[in-house]
Amino acid sequence: MPALVLLGAQWGDEGKGKATDLLGGSVDYVVRYQGGNNAGHTVVVGDQKYALHLLPSGILSPGCTPVIGNGVVIDPAVLLSELRGLNERGIDTSKLLVSGNAHVITPYNVTLDKVGERFLGKRKIGTTGRGIGPTYADKINRVGIRIQDLYDESILTQKVEAALEGKNQLLTKLYNRRAIESAQIVEELLGYAEQIKQYVADTTLIINNALDEDKVVLFEGGQGTLLDVDHGTYPFVTSSNPTAGGACTGAGVGPTKISRVIGILKAYTTRVGAGPFPTELFDADGEALRRIGGERGVTTGRDRRCGWFDAPIARYATRVNGLTDFFLTKLDVLTGWEEIPVCVAYEIDGKRVEELPYSQTDFHHAKPIYENLPGWSEDITKAKTFADLPKNAQAYVKALEEMSGAPISAIGVGPGRTETIEINSFL
Repeated sequence: MPALVLLGAQWGDEGKGKATDLLGGSVDYVVRYQGGNNAGHTVVVGDQKYALHLLPSGILSPGCTPVIGNGVVIDPAVLLSELRGLNERGIDTSKLLVSGNAHVITPYNVTLDKVGERFLGKRKIGTTGRGIGPTYADKINRVGIRIQDLYDESILTQKVEAALEGKNQLLTKLYNRRAIESAQIVEELLGYAEQIKQYVADTTLIINNALDEDKVVLFEGGQGTLLDVDHGTYPFVTSSNPTAGGACTGAGVGPTKISRVIGILKAYTTRVGAGPFPTELFDADGEALRRIGGERGVTTGRDRRCGWFDAPIARYATRVNGLTDFFLTKLDVLTGWEEIPVCVAYEIDGKRVEELPYSQTDFHHAKPIYENLPGWSEDITKAKTFADLPKNAQAYVKALEEMSGAPISAIGVGPGRTETIEINSFL
């Protein structure tokens, strides 16, 4: 049962889209298992760049069936807009499958996300304002709207009315906003039903049948390990589980069917939004990483915070995900530095700490302990094998591998699909 999970090993934006796309020609299904259109992947194919927000990266591979699993929250307007954009560029999207159990991001979820974040002021989390958190909250509170509800007007109306009873109290009395009419919401949601009907399916059954038939299924996470609601830098996290366990619940497969877990690891570190970031740089080096790496959020458009590689984070990702190997991305961005600092541990209250502290307070006060590794100046974007890399680049990769606790199976040396060194086969 060749089931692979591919996920971010840092705070997201590690290059998961490129890794998924690289594997897309070899897999039968690519399944997005959590998150919503708050995530984003950039995939470069030839001279074409594709920015994907909700759709699985496998949609760009002709022989692959892309699946949006039950653990994803879906804004129908965004889904249809993204499909239209790809169709206009000649991409066939007809094979897409969408779980009928996936939850719908409603207009009131978006409204509450935006006004709630503004209400927090300086204590804001740094959400994308796209309704992701409120939709997951509705799911847990059992007042959520699912894709399948769009095909029963009576049930949809009852659920929307029930959800708005409490939400309108919040909007009018706490946020001083106008109440939302349930009939308007129902009408808008019903308008999407026929447009997406061809894609809706029992995806859990389809995926499990595929695995029983020895098809190759790749489970693709959005965001990254440290944004996981249980295992990330809470409360500065997303509202779902990007870690490997989320693939089981978010796609409806048992853990015994997962054969490999691949972590995507950037050769330095970035994050978007608020929260602790021990190796963050506020100097010319940080600006250079941002400029050379093109570090701007695919979905948010916000500049990413940049810092040096953090080995305790990589070790933590290996542990909580059970990573079998890493895909190291953006090694080329580090070309030109005479020395490259790597965080090998933290100093907390005068003590050296080798692992990620579980205490939020400790992590906020963690100071990076660096070791400097020699850099390189040679262009590495044309490298096809590990031996093609400069000796110092090879040493850097080997050092990161040893510190991170899992082998590095591939290295990204440029943004293009072909600009990858594959050390060990993924399949």
